[in-house]
Amino acid sequence: MTAIKNVTGTAFIVAEFRAEENHEPMPLYRDPIVGLFLNDETRRAATAACAANPSAKEAVKLRTRYLDDVLEARIAEGCRQVVILGAGLDTRAIRKRAPGVAYFELDDGATLDFKKARFDEHGLDADVTFIPANYVAEDWIGLLEAHQFDSGLPTHFIWEGNTMYLPLVEVMRVLVRLREHVPQSTVALDYLSEKVITKSTGDPALCALVEYFARLNAPWITGIEDVHALADGLGLAVRENVSTADLHRKHWPDRAITSSFFQFYSLCTLAPRSGAVPGA
Repeated sequence: MTAIKNVTGTAFIVAEFRAEENHEPMPLYRDPIVGLFLNDETRRAATAACAANPSAKEAVKLRTRYLDDVLEARIAEGCRQVVILGAGLDTRAIRKRAPGVAYFELDDGATLDFKKARFDEHGLDADVTFIPANYVAEDWIGLLEAHQFDSGLPTHFIWEGNTMYLPLVEVMRVLVRLREHVPQSTVALDYLSEKVITKSTGDPALCALVEYFARLNAPWITGIEDVHALADGLGLAVRENVSTADLHRKHWPDRAITSSFFQFYSLCTLAPRSGAVPGA
């Protein structure tokens, strides 16, 4: 097995959380690919993260279901390209492949090399274009276009588990570039409330989770308090905005919400206000 090294540790924690849902009798989703990336070391890391705040695991599962649902809806609307920014150990290029839909993933080279090696070892034909890049520092639109991406086609962007690690100005810059260069696009992303970042939620367990990720050298630094105001200021429209508490009530109506984390962690789908989004 390809060694796990030089790859972002948080990606493996998230993958462990995601994988657990496969063992549920009525899972929110199926991800038969994610187990290829995991081992005893990744399980120990995920166990430690759960000790800080068990709700994080459930929020990742709800996030996965939301992003899967939005992706399927966009493909049904006529989306021809899917771009996953900061892809990590995402498996949608295999799980959600569809005729006529091209997938592109941008992330650091070590992560993408690890994924490709694991796919190759197991004979998986991942019809995806891997683009090694720091999309924050590099011209990611130019890199996409250099790999046969067509900015004029209906495109869906998945931006999962990234915004909280970036300065707000960088979050805004990515969204502006998307609006300016890919007019027929949507982007689905997750975000934390600013109250999480400032540890002002009043929930000690949530503060412990913030501190845990800081100790991993992956601190959460950006929260968004009003996504509608942010989108409006950037020339974007909010197609949908839901908290993970909303998703919890929708998908697990018989389970009690046991943490405030779900109240302060949300997902949304945005589109350029002037863009022609098929089916919108």
